[in-house]
Amino acid sequence: MKKKYLILSITVAVVVLLDFITKAYIDSHMCLHESVVVIRGFFNITYVRNPGAAFSFLAGASPGFRSVFFLAVTVLAIILVLYYVAKSKAEEPFMIFALSLILSGALGNFIDRVRLGEVIDFIDVHLSGYHWPAFNVADSAITVGAFIMFFALFKRPKEHENSP
Repeated sequence: MKKKYLILSITVAVVVLLDFITKAYIDSHMCLHESVVVIRGFFNITYVRNPGAAFSFLAGASPGFRSVFFLAVTVLAIILVLYYVAKSKAEEPFMIFALSLILSGALGNFIDRVRLGEVIDFIDVHLSGYHWPAFNVADSAITVGAFIMFFALFKRPKEHENSP
């Protein structure tokens, strides 16, 4: 198995499993909207469900539209990520890892949408009256993957610089 597909497989397996386990634990051990203070004034575990996407995007749309929209967007994202992994060079492990994290997050939230029609969120960060919307392991994987990809793109050598 090529190194890039090994990175992809391991990353997806670990992140999707961790996302599923944390969401299952929250769902089975907490009541909806229950909150547990972890670090007072900064971090709570709060069980919420989000029928929309990031920042509750489309949360107010009809359930039928949301289902079709999120299914289509997720399938498109999966296809694009797999395409870019296939096109990536084995010498670009950070790019492959970044794409793997993004794919993992998309799959983790997709599993929730298929199972529940919405996504379980529970990581609740706030500071000095500013409150970040609750998120989960899948959302974190997408965000970290996007940051790594951003930096990997800047480190990537320019094609024309390497040509004679």
